[in-house]
Amino acid sequence: MAAGKGKRMKSLNHNKVVLKLANKQMIVHTVDLLDRLEIKQKIAVVGFAKESVMKVLTGRVIFAEQSKRLGTAHAVAYGLKKLPKDIQTVLVLGGDDSAFYTKEVIENLIKTHCREKAVLSFLTITVDNPTGLGRVVRDKNGKVTGIVEEKDATDVERKIKEINPGCYIFEVEFLRQYLKTVDKSPVSGEYYLTSLIDIAIKNREKIEAVIGGKILWRGINTPEELKAAEKLFLNIK
Repeated sequence: MAAGKGKRMKSLNHNKVVLKLANKQMIVHTVDLLDRLEIKQKIAVVGFAKESVMKVLTGRVIFAEQSKRLGTAHAVAYGLKKLPKDIQTVLVLGGDDSAFYTKEVIENLIKTHCREKAVLSFLTITVDNPTGLGRVVRDKNGKVTGIVEEKDATDVERKIKEINPGCYIFEVEFLRQYLKTVDKSPVSGEYYLTSLIDIAIKNREKIEAVIGGKILWRGINTPEELKAAEKLFLNIK
């Protein structure tokens, strides 16, 4: 996913995913990772400043244009339109933070998804400061019961440090059945991919939350966060 405007980056002519992290565009790090994983079919969902993304990825991916940017579930729906009919399983990543994932982390996510025959699997990680991030809520048996956004969280839920960084695997059949049932947020007017977790639970579909632990990762939404990400990134490469 590489369509968002990234308003807090205040970039008028470039999508934030083409900003450099350790002398390479963030989105290029991601595509390089997919190459190492031997994922042959790659689709980049573009929108804001699409030319800047297409310039660095031409020849390496298929492009799907999200003309109206109405959230992450909306972006996946556009990507799905470009997906070859013989593909049954898809990995969904954000173009602005996935440079941090290692080959081993994604391989474990894929293997777990396939072994457990899930329709939806997502990575969870532990962070010291989860402020502003969606918390992973589990019952007393450790089973995921949902993702709660900070603004909707109780005081107890805000103390949870296991978060959803936005790294998913879906069965295509599941997406085709349930993407159209995602409700628009009354606050933002967007359709969120996290809604599919609640939909899967409600419909008793098989999901897996794959614990990645305390890996080095951070979302990148501001110039200050980009600088902090640069320091982190250089520690793991």
